[in-house]
This record gives sequence, C-alpha cells and structure tokens, in this order.
Amino acid sequence: MPILHAAYKAIKVTKRRAARNQSVGSRLKTETKKFIDLIASKKLDQAKTQLNKLISELDRASSKGVIHRKKASRKKSRLMKRLKSASTS
Repeated sequence: MPILHAAYKAIKVTKRRAARNQSVGSRLKTETKKFIDLIASKKLDQAKTQLNKLISELDRASSKGVIHRKKASRKKSRLMKRLKSASTS
C-alpha cells in the first residue's frame, strides 16, 4: 500500500488515464471496423466520410498521447491506401 498522499493521487490519476485510453482505443477499433465494412460492401461515398471521421479520431488520440503519432500516421496511410485500391477495383 502507498504511504504518501501523492502515491494515492498517482494511483487515482493512473486509473483515470487508463480508463480514457481504453475508451479511446475501443472507439478507434469500432470506427475502423465500420470503415472496413463499408469498403467490403462497396459503399465508397460513405467510406470516404467515415475515413474523414476516423482520421480525426486518430489525430485526436495521438495529440492526447493515447497512441503514438507515428502509429496514427501509419494507420491513416494504410486506410487511405485501402480506400484507393477499393475505388480503382
């Protein structure tokens, strides 16, 4: 058990941050799945709007430090590549 008051506070902060990170990560996965499903069903117009929403979420998550900025960039690149290949096919 923590002895100092600051240690108790650190535990509370850690729990709060973990909950936020889990929430944001779950939202990113959900939005990504929606995007992939739209591409699979050939709804490219809706997929483009979903991609814009997903890019916004990735940028927000990386700015808050939930995911690394290079990971966000890599995901955006791969998603845009997937949309482009679906639209040419």
